[in-house]
Amino acid sequence: MPPNPHKLFEKSLTKNFKLNRAYARFGKVLIKLFQKFAGFGAEPQGFITFFETDLFLYMQERMINMKSSTTRTTLIAISFILPNFIGFAVFTLFPVLTSFVLAFMDWNAFASPEFIGFDNFRRMASDESLHIAIRNTAWYTVAAVPLTLVAALGLAMLLNKAVFAMGFFRTAIFFPFITSMVAVAFVWSMILHPIFGPVNMFLRSIGVDSPPMWLASTTWALPSIVLASVWRFLGYYMVIYLAGLQAIPGTLYEAAEIDGANSIKRFWYVTLPMLKPTTFFVTIMLTINTLRVFDLVQVMTGGGPGRATTVLVHQLYNAGFVRFEFGYASAIALLLFGITITITIVQFVLGRKYSVD
Repeated sequence: MPPNPHKLFEKSLTKNFKLNRAYARFGKVLIKLFQKFAGFGAEPQGFITFFETDLFLYMQERMINMKSSTTRTTLIAISFILPNFIGFAVFTLFPVLTSFVLAFMDWNAFASPEFIGFDNFRRMASDESLHIAIRNTAWYTVAAVPLTLVAALGLAMLLNKAVFAMGFFRTAIFFPFITSMVAVAFVWSMILHPIFGPVNMFLRSIGVDSPPMWLASTTWALPSIVLASVWRFLGYYMVIYLAGLQAIPGTLYEAAEIDGANSIKRFWYVTLPMLKPTTFFVTIMLTINTLRVFDLVQVMTGGGPGRATTVLVHQLYNAGFVRFEFGYASAIALLLFGITITITIVQFVLGRKYSVD
């Protein structure tokens, strides 16, 4: 028995959402082909009339309902996205774009902006305080990134095993990350107080006559901030490494153990290679976070003593909100943006090459 062109053509129309009068004309051609080659003996004119009326109107109504449903779904989705996008546009996108323009202007918020070309960037080339801030930021980044990465990986490997009160230790280590940065800075300021801090009190109790002055010392101030930063972000990256470790198939460790690999070789040849994507992500996020450090520095030392802990964002803050040199502050922001983008691109290129190798 030849196939029914009613059902065949209705399926074709259902799949094609661009329904219009052309389908009626195409239907006539299709019916004639079926009559000629499949021996379909129905009344042509009656079938065509049915197709042009009942079937066509049914499919047209169905298409209108589908379009109406799609439009309604789209509007609902936009209604959820729009408030967040408006906030992003007003408080993030517009200020960022404005800072790019202000970088080439002289503006103190009390007078009209004056276009000065590249004067702000020429000033940066001879600004000693900015050079110190760049050096301190680089020192802080080079120290904080590997320390946090190694500590997070080590704790993740320890807590990836079945140990007593594992859930408690995971929560306790992660807790500082959800604590306010200002609170963390205040706590560490009290812990490292040169006179009343518990660290120096302990050092004196064991016979250290002249313990470090920590935040009051030009030598120890920046390492103290690095220590507080590592403690603050350690838990977050530990959780990320835990997820990476738990994604490693256990069969790889079993195969390595059968081949005679000890724990060190299993770590070096199994764990580390399998954690390449996780380490890549952690390194990039850590680098970005350390380059834009500000709150720890502002609360713990205020950039001092002297300029020992002045970093790029702190220098930007002083230029914009202390001296009201918004053009110069925007130029510093553009410099920080360029440094961050450059380092991130280099990390992506090296990370891709390293993963390929």
